[in-house]
Amino acid sequence: MNQKLIFTNLVGKAIDDLVDELGNPATYVIVDVNTAQYVLPTLTEQTHAVQNAHVITIKAGDVNKNLDSVQTVWKALHDAGATRNSVIINVGGGVVTDLGGFAAATFKRGIQVINVPTTLLGAVDASVGGKTGINFNGYKNEIGSFTEPLASIISTAFFVTLSQQELLSGYAEMLKHGLLENREELDTLLAYSVVYPIFDPERLLELLRRSVAVKQRIVEQDFTETGLRKALNLGHTIGHAFESLALRRQSPIPHGYAVAWGCVVSLVLSHLKLGFPSDVLHKFAQYVRTNYNAFDFSCDDYPALIEFMRHDKKNMTQDEIAFTLLADVGDPRVNTVVEPDDIRSALDIYRDLMGI
Repeated sequence: MNQKLIFTNLVGKAIDDLVDELGNPATYVIVDVNTAQYVLPTLTEQTHAVQNAHVITIKAGDVNKNLDSVQTVWKALHDAGATRNSVIINVGGGVVTDLGGFAAATFKRGIQVINVPTTLLGAVDASVGGKTGINFNGYKNEIGSFTEPLASIISTAFFVTLSQQELLSGYAEMLKHGLLENREELDTLLAYSVVYPIFDPERLLELLRRSVAVKQRIVEQDFTETGLRKALNLGHTIGHAFESLALRRQSPIPHGYAVAWGCVVSLVLSHLKLGFPSDVLHKFAQYVRTNYNAFDFSCDDYPALIEFMRHDKKNMTQDEIAFTLLADVGDPRVNTVVEPDDIRSALDIYRDLMGI
């Protein structure tokens, strides 16, 4: 992985250093309406690169991670005279880094990108690893590319602007990394409180460094997701289906919450098919139920959820649904084909575990 990962709370200096290394090209900052209000003024005070940049503002929320927003960015870049020598700085959460990265990868066949994630979810997941994309035709991340940014500047400096829901959403991806690492790391994460008033930014920055290292190690071995990188999709097959169902209901849910709930379903399937330890399953499910509540659905929603899963990009064919499962903590099994009957059974058990 060629992407630079910079862990620092001196974000302005890190941006200026990177832009200086590039020879101070024309700079474009992509923000959403929230980061434009709460983060951009601070960055403008801290860095010359942002002070002199052309700012492109998009609508906030996953529902706006779509082709219309990409076209807004493309048009703004075109109208401002952006070239392949320009640099884009994505300042925001996963929607901004996903969409901004995709717009940069496709405009004039590629512009350098610096990601400045302002959410915990963006820091641990979307800004690292080179995945870019947008939602299309009702499906999550249906269109995208593998294009690494020049760098991601990972900081906890802006997390004070986040709600408890946003912090928990990002922490779900860290819990997923803990499941992929080992029991000690998982137990450390389950024992840490990411919510106020216990939230400790400096401690969280260290946990972030360790969590991102899990993803970095996997991505370096399989950048284009032909094998091992699919382990990072733990919880996402069903999680994306939950998100798609929520979008159909016109009631979007946070991505990290969907991943947390999806991990519970995946651990149930892992127990049923691979003998994943039941004590870890119950401990994890209890943590998720306590902190994330539950995604509410009934057996009447099973056909829709299964149909959404059939459109998952990890499937080898449209007739099979492939999951990432775990034989144990730290022992992922990718491309595990699961039959619809087993999925229905796992959804039944999930509803029992989560008190639905």
